[in-house]
Amino acid sequence: MILTIYTVVHVLISLVAIISGFLVVFGWLFGKRREGGETLFLWTTVATSVTGFFFPFHGFKPSYAVGILSLVVLALAILARNHDGLAGGWRVTYVVSSVIALYFNVFVLIVQGFLKVPALHALAPTQTEAPFKVAQLATLLLFIAAGVAAIKQFRVAPVL
Repeated sequence: MILTIYTVVHVLISLVAIISGFLVVFGWLFGKRREGGETLFLWTTVATSVTGFFFPFHGFKPSYAVGILSLVVLALAILARNHDGLAGGWRVTYVVSSVIALYFNVFVLIVQGFLKVPALHALAPTQTEAPFKVAQLATLLLFIAAGVAAIKQFRVAPVL
């Protein structure tokens, strides 16, 4: 029962992180910043990564590697965001690391979707089949494109 509640809370935090992350990146694509949205995205993404480590341990799995990588890029994003008003290379560092953190969340969402949604699981039961690979590749390419566009459009000021 406690594990079920913990899982629901973890999933809810993850969904808030993903939704707020999409809103943040979408704003950057139009040259707008929302300080509160950025803060919500960063800290819920930290929370989802950290809470992922408290599920029962059954050996080191790829999810642990993604969690560690996510925390590394989040630390970089938080450092960049708080450094010198995002001047110079810190702006690019902030955008790139934030987009990577959001990508990791969506990557895990796709993995979980193919594991838990019966229709998706039937298409790729071992996650080595083409539908899973295509979904992950398409997502990666979309995030690369969004990241490049966000770097070009992101403005340090004004913060809304």
